[in-house]
Amino acid sequence: MSYQKRTAALASVAALAGSAVFMAAPAARADVVDVNYKCQTPIGVKTAVSPIDIKGVKSGSGYKLTMSWQKGVSSSPVELGKGAMSPSATIKVGGADSGTVSVSGPANAAAIPANTPIKINDLTGTYTPKASGKVTFTAAVLTIKALGTTTTCTPTNSPGPSLTLDVTAAGGSSGSSGSTGSDTGTDSGGTLPKTGPDDSVIALGTLGGTVLLAGAAGTLWLTRRNQTARARR
Repeated sequence: MSYQKRTAALASVAALAGSAVFMAAPAARADVVDVNYKCQTPIGVKTAVSPIDIKGVKSGSGYKLTMSWQKGVSSSPVELGKGAMSPSATIKVGGADSGTVSVSGPANAAAIPANTPIKINDLTGTYTPKASGKVTFTAAVLTIKALGTTTTCTPTNSPGPSLTLDVTAAGGSSGSSGSTGSDTGTDSGGTLPKTGPDDSVIALGTLGGTVLLAGAAGTLWLTRRNQTARARR
């Protein structure tokens, strides 16, 4: 095989290997899901539909989950002053793991007029994997506390997951563990899971870069060898 053909072949193999590595990298899947809420309020039952978005970001030994409402839910017959309403919720964990994650957020930063859908601020919590595999996160019960009363809103339409993550538990356990799979509050120390959506992309990207560098090194070696052979002639 000629020098030019060998060089082209090496470059093609390196490029294809790098592309295959990046294509194999797992990614998180997030969907905005409509949730039909039935709310038990102090003045009776109210219903509302809100698109729910859940995001997960690697944090310490787990993931920081952020739950967002795109529309308001329930309402109050009287105005809720600044700081009068405190929301919290649970996220159902499914797939390879099970249990719930508690999420909470700040009180309302501005007054909420009477008979107006209550906009829920973003709620956050921490999920620590107890099992390895694809884990789903689905909106569950929303709780609103205001003026000494409690309103509980429950999904009635069996919504699908808003987020799916491919996770690895600390210690490398696999399969369903039947654990709660949840932690609430600030992140704590612990053994960092070996893989995750972000970590896998970085690790596999590094491998792809190594393959490309190996191809470049082979090309350089062939070039030097060819130059040496010509000099000897």
